Amino acid sequence: MHIRNSAKAIIMSDNKVLLTKNVDDDGYFYLFPGGGQEHGETLHETVTRECMEEIGEQVDVGNLVHIREYIGKNHEYSSVDSDFHQVEFYFVCTIKQEGCTLPSNPDSHQVGIEWVAVNDLQNYRIYPKELTRYMLNLLINEKSPIYLGDIN
Repeated sequence: MHIRNSAKAIIMSDNKVLLTKNVDDDGYFYLFPGGGQEHGETLHETVTRECMEEIGEQVDVGNLVHIREYIGKNHEYSSVDSDFHQVEFYFVCTIKQEGCTLPSNPDSHQVGIEWVAVNDLQNYRIYPKELTRYMLNLLINEKSPIYLGDIN
């Protein structure tokens, strides 16, 4: 089994976090912008490229704040993801200069992007859901664990 690295952006402004809006058979769900690391690419390069592809914005990459594993056989979609193992690196990012650029290569299930109030995150279907409880800590500069384990 191959383990995949992924770099994700946590972009916050005015007590909101920027997420990609996606759709599947169960309705809308939200993800942090980012995706798989390509061979020869640093994690910073990965998250920068993925933000252009998914949200159409150039970002400044800040600190690594969380590492999350997703081992598919341990979660709700184990029948589909049983062989999937991904390690995700979450970086605080800021948009360099907001523009009207369209995402250059959104994921197939992506239908848009949305700023979601941190206090409302529990009302959304977000993956990984466990990560949302640390968003308020980021806003108030309170410490959170970096390694979060195999969470969804």
